[in-house]
Amino acid sequence: MFIPTMIMGTLALALVAVGYLRGQGQHLAGIKTGLQLTVQMLPLLVFALLVAGMMQSLLPQKLVSAWIGAGSGLRGILVGTIAGGLAPGGPYVSLPIAAGLLHAGASVGTMVSFLTGWSLWAIARLPMDVGVLGWKLAGIRLACTFFFPPLAGALAAALFGQVTIGKPQ
Repeated sequence: MFIPTMIMGTLALALVAVGYLRGQGQHLAGIKTGLQLTVQMLPLLVFALLVAGMMQSLLPQKLVSAWIGAGSGLRGILVGTIAGGLAPGGPYVSLPIAAGLLHAGASVGTMVSFLTGWSLWAIARLPMDVGVLGWKLAGIRLACTFFFPPLAGALAAALFGQVTIGKPQ
């Protein structure tokens, strides 16, 4: 986490400097907007990280291993795909949950299918898709992405041999 933090910090400081050098007070407007976003997003981020930590602590290792661990095979990939497709929220919710599951013993293949299902299926986003794009395009989007999450999980499992990041199996 140190390197991404340093990159984002450097980028933020560089952009503030550019705003300052323009001399129109853009740096102050940008800082104000950034602080407002922090106040809005911080509670969600804190709770999402708390959920991820509690998942690592509370989920029994045998349960994680059986359902989404290295030995779960295709069942784990399908569970990950469906859970990801149904997962609500943006990356501030889903990524900490995936990290928590990885550290609890979930396999990489299962988490790849979870994250791919979350980003491509996004069932929680379906009402917005239908409202803005209509039933036809929303249905086409789902149909065209239907097989990708389990395929991505299976590919990750094949390439990385059902590797686990967290606790050993």
